[in-house]
Amino acid sequence: MSDTLRNPRTTMTTDELTEPDTATPTKTARRGSLRPLLLRLHFYLGVFVGPFLFVAALSGLLYIFTPQLERAIYSHELTVPVGQAKQPLQEQVDAAQRALPDATFVRVRPGDADDASTQVIFSRADLAESHWLTAYVDPYTSEVRGTLETYGSSQAGPVRTWIDELHRGLHLGDFGRLYSELAASWLWVVVLGGLILWWGRRRPAKGKGRRKLLSWHATTGTWVAIVLLFLSATGLTWSQYASETVADIRSALSWETPTLPASVPLHGGHGEHQGGGQVTGTTVDQVLNIARGSGLDGPVEIAVPSGSGKAYVVKQIQTGWPTKQDSVAVDPNTGEVLAKLKFDDFPLGAKLTRWGIDAHMGVLFGLVNQLVLAAVCVSLLAMIVWGYRMWWHRRPTKDRFGFGRPFPRGAWRSLPKPVLVGLIVVTAVLAWYLPVLGVSLIGFLVIDAIIGRVRGGTSRETSRTDA
Repeated sequence: MSDTLRNPRTTMTTDELTEPDTATPTKTARRGSLRPLLLRLHFYLGVFVGPFLFVAALSGLLYIFTPQLERAIYSHELTVPVGQAKQPLQEQVDAAQRALPDATFVRVRPGDADDASTQVIFSRADLAESHWLTAYVDPYTSEVRGTLETYGSSQAGPVRTWIDELHRGLHLGDFGRLYSELAASWLWVVVLGGLILWWGRRRPAKGKGRRKLLSWHATTGTWVAIVLLFLSATGLTWSQYASETVADIRSALSWETPTLPASVPLHGGHGEHQGGGQVTGTTVDQVLNIARGSGLDGPVEIAVPSGSGKAYVVKQIQTGWPTKQDSVAVDPNTGEVLAKLKFDDFPLGAKLTRWGIDAHMGVLFGLVNQLVLAAVCVSLLAMIVWGYRMWWHRRPTKDRFGFGRPFPRGAWRSLPKPVLVGLIVVTAVLAWYLPVLGVSLIGFLVIDAIIGRVRGGTSRETSRTDA
């Protein structure tokens, strides 16, 4: 009994009694302060958005090390015994086409290491959008070592694709993507609100029980806040609805990623595209040599002309640091370099977008990038668990299965009118441009109103009974 004080209905720990934020504040203590409102908002976000953040962090943690996992699982396809001399790239493409006669050849990635296979990429009518069929060819023997369905510009194999789709949408299609957008939309609010609450405290959170958990929760959040804000911002670029806002902002600021013109000027009488990657005049080997001569070193991808009047497009695909994303367009008839686009000439916004995506995926700085993201994901998982544990500590101990008490209602009434109006305007603007945040905020307000009505009615009934 030394650590608790009891009243007829509720048991509160001394931790709660000594922390002014957990009891109903006086009008003098909270007048004009955002802290009571932030406490209630942070509490409800932790309770309702916490599960979505937990799933996003856990699935993100699984995704971080998928490149190493793929190299282990698909080592037969991705690596080959080092031989004496490599076969012409066109022969490797021809071997892959013989192995997949019902597919259309679209791109090829020569191996960027002595023991790397050549990836010959095909499209096929039965594949989903951004999904490809890739043949892995031994560059020394032109033997097709296997085929896999791959996804996206990163050529993710089946395992990485499955984990990626789990992280983005729980394998529930467009509806499932709402979960990750909800997590990304609220993560930055949770982080900023937590920072303001922690650094605005009037005393350090020392002690045992809930205070100790609070210290762990807040200190860890402070250390990883910058990365969490970064993950929230970059995550929204992939979202279903907020991505449209991001695209509009980039367009207004002229931050779009530039692209190469891939049309070929007419050369009367010269050959035309014959389909299946066969173009009269210039072979893929010659195109690769032309691109190398134009300064495209490192790993590259060669996209074949998609029809008459189209050019080969060769681009660097190195996403690690330093980023190499230069590209050239080559006339399939004459071998002339029609245009060149250098990553150094990208607008700053396009560069930041490229770096942000790669850092979010854990590939920009290699293993260091992966370890940082892994540490942040584990930290977020721990903070969520600590947050729920603190909620459990706030429950009335007389009720063994009771829920933790929310922070006091009505904190917004104490705000000065100019501050309240400004807060409403900012919230409305954010809700308009981040629609999932806006809809979920309305949902939170409705739930809060219902809970307040139910608890208010229960309290009045209890008072009449006690009287």
